[in-house]
Amino acid sequence: MKLLEPVLAVLAGAYTAQAGAPLGTTVYDDAMTPMAALDEGNGNDAPASASVGTGGLVQVPDFGPNPSNTSMYIYVPAQLAAQPAIIVAIHYCTGTAQAYYAHTPYAQLADEKGFIVIYPSSPYEGTCWDVSSQAALTHNGGGDSNSIANMVTHTLAKYHGDPARVFVTGTSSGAMMTNVMAAAYPEMFAACIVYSGVPAGCFYDQAGGANAWNSSCADGQIDSTPAVWAGIVDAMRPTFSAGSSAAASAAAAAARPRMQIYHGSADAILHPPNYRETIKQWCGVFGFDANAPDETQDNMPQTSYTTSTWGGGKLIGVYAEGVGHTVPVRGDDDMVFFGL
Repeated sequence: MKLLEPVLAVLAGAYTAQAGAPLGTTVYDDAMTPMAALDEGNGNDAPASASVGTGGLVQVPDFGPNPSNTSMYIYVPAQLAAQPAIIVAIHYCTGTAQAYYAHTPYAQLADEKGFIVIYPSSPYEGTCWDVSSQAALTHNGGGDSNSIANMVTHTLAKYHGDPARVFVTGTSSGAMMTNVMAAAYPEMFAACIVYSGVPAGCFYDQAGGANAWNSSCADGQIDSTPAVWAGIVDAMRPTFSAGSSAAASAAAAAARPRMQIYHGSADAILHPPNYRETIKQWCGVFGFDANAPDETQDNMPQTSYTTSTWGGGKLIGVYAEGVGHTVPVRGDDDMVFFGL
């Protein structure tokens, strides 16, 4: 499918380098690797404390079509709820399913609440996720996002999961993939939590590279409009927003997952402007004014964090002053946002 390309071309033409380069002169970096590891941590690059469940992490070798050769691991608690909810928890660059299982609280919370956790594991050297190729940025396009969606479909069928309670979250590169999953598979997820990522489509590689690095995006040099960002989301799943009427657009926006975006003001890997651009993207999708949240709360959920809310909680942004890469996972708060 080539529907995404013209929309991304508009974004490329709208790129502005913060250092003052003329409009449209941003250079894409094709098939580069990060100069620094995109690691998961507690905001100052220290590893999170171990937090494993009692049931054990299990690899699922066959979950159906796997076009990108992504590995699937699953955590099923001993006391599984009837029609369990499912959380997809996506690791960071240099990470693995095993590391994200060990250093995030989702398995322990699954023991308490009876839901299932899917931990995808990247197939690439360096273990970043492909959020740059046409395949990854297209519904059922054959990239990593397609493989992850197939993990969800498999789990729903095998464990009689509740399709109305499927969620996705991730850190850093996993946060980028979380935005891509929300854009390319909006019907699959009820809510998504993004810990220190970039907007869906921001890492698009004009040369077609899978798992490519985009310094213009990572360095926070992209300043586009909510309409352009929303167009990228729509192009990833064009039939979801089909219909030209205002009523059809409103219905599609209402059916999309709720979004919560975390970012740190001291992020030196995926720079802080990516928070603003991600908020603009989802405001454009939902029809909100990015400059006029319903409510802004200082020191919420903790000191030096500022929480902004749009649409009665359809979109929540949390900006963490002084926090680097990445904002620590807030498991209990995640459960509240997911309604678990």
